Amino acid sequence: MKKIIVLLFYFVQFGFANEAAFKKANDLYKNENYQAAVQVFESISKSGFEAADLYFNIGNCYYKLGKTAPAIYNYEKALLLNPEDQAIKTNLTFAQKLAIDDIKIVPEVGFKNIIKKTTNLFHYDTWAWLSIGLAFFGLFTFLGYYFSGTVLLKRLFFSIFIVALLSVFVAVAAGFYNKKLDMTYNPAIVFATTTPLKAAPKNSSETVLTLHEGTKVVILQELGNWNQVSLSDKTIAWINKNDIKKIKD
Repeated sequence: MKKIIVLLFYFVQFGFANEAAFKKANDLYKNENYQAAVQVFESISKSGFEAADLYFNIGNCYYKLGKTAPAIYNYEKALLLNPEDQAIKTNLTFAQKLAIDDIKIVPEVGFKNIIKKTTNLFHYDTWAWLSIGLAFFGLFTFLGYYFSGTVLLKRLFFSIFIVALLSVFVAVAAGFYNKKLDMTYNPAIVFATTTPLKAAPKNSSETVLTLHEGTKVVILQELGNWNQVSLSDKTIAWINKNDIKKIKD
């Protein structure tokens, strides 16, 4: 019992400490002391606390300081935690305009892209809750079918039950597919002022392209000190792993 009380006290103290730190950092930000504000926000992050608002605030500080890569990096981390937040999306767009590289976005086509876009309509957690809601709805329609006194109502409730059942399977499949995409998606931000993309994982290899800080890449595989990455224009090459920082820790 004593251990439980100690743990509860620790968590309450930890929460109050973070709340006080947040207030201090926000006050510093309002007074345009962005360097001091970001140091306090970063200390909260290093304590193990994670939240979209925290990374959003860190991104705002770095944006005000004109530090492109850290700003984009933290906005991207905030967006991972809250994909539907419009303020994060807007500020990320502003920060991306500070980046030097203008990598074109080549849209994906085909049936696979349609499935990807459909499953990306919601986060996998949302798909899970949606499937649970549809399952309960299906249960109620089945009960309506079972207890209906007329043939017409039985047919109606049974038809709705079948649609709800199929919808549950679709929602579950979409959630699993979205989860799989999320697990294999490994984005990173270039933090080096400039870094070459190589055709092969070695310094003597041909330079395919030179990237600058703030550019987003997606890691495909790792080999020693090199990461194979892809760009939004479908370019695939190798980059020194020390020149980038993974968005997903």
